[in-house]
Amino acid sequence: MIKVTNALRSKVALAALACLAGTMSFAQNGEATYKAKCQSCHGSAGTPNPALAKMMGIKPTSDPYMQKLTLDQVVAAVKNGKGKMHPVAGLTDEQVKEVSAYFKTLK
Repeated sequence: MIKVTNALRSKVALAALACLAGTMSFAQNGEATYKAKCQSCHGSAGTPNPALAKMMGIKPTSDPYMQKLTLDQVVAAVKNGKGKMHPVAGLTDEQVKEVSAYFKTLK
């Protein structure tokens, strides 16, 4: 039987907290970038303004086509543009990954 000490419990709890904080930070960074760079066209919750959606061909994140996009496909669209969407300028590779992961959470 393994004896679990208070020190070991504390280390495990600290490690779990660090992992959770990293995940929360990742989501917060993606959300902040989305609000700054994406929401003007894609809407705050992934549903664009109907007139803009029609004019630019922007699908809501709830659209089956958008739901099927992989994270790599979203990253590529942010980096290279797609259709009428231009590449998003001024983002680091890390920011592109974060904003793409956040975009995939929008339903």
